[in-house]
Amino acid sequence: MRRVVQFSTGNVGRHSLRAIIGRPDLELVGVHAASEDKIGRDAAELCGLSEATGVISTDDIDALIALQPDCVVYTAQGETRPMEAIGQMSRFLSAGINVASTSMVWLVAPHHADDWLRVPLEAACKAGTSSLYVNGMDPGYSGDTEVIAALSLVTRARSVTVQEIFDYGNYDDYEFTGRSMGFGMSPEEGEPMLFLPGVITSMWSGPVRNLAAQLGVELDEIRQRVEPWYADSRIECTMCTVEPGQMAAARFAVEGLRDGRPIITMEHINRLTTAAAPEWDYPPDGHTGVHRVVVEGEPRVELNTHVWHPALDSTDAGCISTAARVVNAIDWICRAPSGLIAVEDIPLSATVRGLMW
Repeated sequence: MRRVVQFSTGNVGRHSLRAIIGRPDLELVGVHAASEDKIGRDAAELCGLSEATGVISTDDIDALIALQPDCVVYTAQGETRPMEAIGQMSRFLSAGINVASTSMVWLVAPHHADDWLRVPLEAACKAGTSSLYVNGMDPGYSGDTEVIAALSLVTRARSVTVQEIFDYGNYDDYEFTGRSMGFGMSPEEGEPMLFLPGVITSMWSGPVRNLAAQLGVELDEIRQRVEPWYADSRIECTMCTVEPGQMAAARFAVEGLRDGRPIITMEHINRLTTAAAPEWDYPPDGHTGVHRVVVEGEPRVELNTHVWHPALDSTDAGCISTAARVVNAIDWICRAPSGLIAVEDIPLSATVRGLMW
């Protein structure tokens, strides 16, 4: 049985916490919470379970290290505070504690990450003989697992497109997702953070380069493209309230080019209502979201992944799947050689062991 600490209880963290509590092969020994209203509460209360666990949340990282867990599931928002997140992860790694994370999406393709991010974490892994694995749904599953499955079905590929097409209206994450994508902003307010030159490529060029390397192709250029869509009427949703003239949909992509044309594309189309950007692609069959891979080749292959939950919105279901991408790999991470782990290092069968009990 692996001893596990859950770090954060937000949109993804509350689902990974619930999963850890439920699995008989994992033992929850600690929970980190940053906000005062969550510190000192039982873990069960923080993830909607009725039976108390006896594990009380704390903001004391030293106390969590003293518990000597095998692994920390780190789901705190890191992209808006990268140096602090690197420091927190490094403390655990240097103490010999493995980390499985959905944060710091630049590390989904760790061998292509920039030195400022990769080097200190590699040093921490070496100091503690520990391992770090970062993954999620997108970046993550659609660009490293679903896409490989699709490509395995063709004898020749001419281009690959990886898409997330989701209605984010019910996604309660304006602080990062909403602000960074520019939802609720007018053109006069300038470019949102995600649309600034180089930002999208910093987050998705690693997976594009990684896929190119796996395909054995050389890219001439990697570029980003962005496109906002502004509302013509008021929109009220969980994400935010949008007034006429403010952004209600965003389309952006990172493209890997060869001979002047994109051969690897990783694209997002995100709306706050189905009425937004009617000219852009929608999920098929009336779904509110899809992770899609299209391979133009011999033959043409299209894979569509839908996540659904009887009591939750599809964005919440997506957060469960994001958590699953790291929780399911905990045992393998704990047995892996020290260092930064890429998804291709993990046998796919190792990520399903322990799921049925």
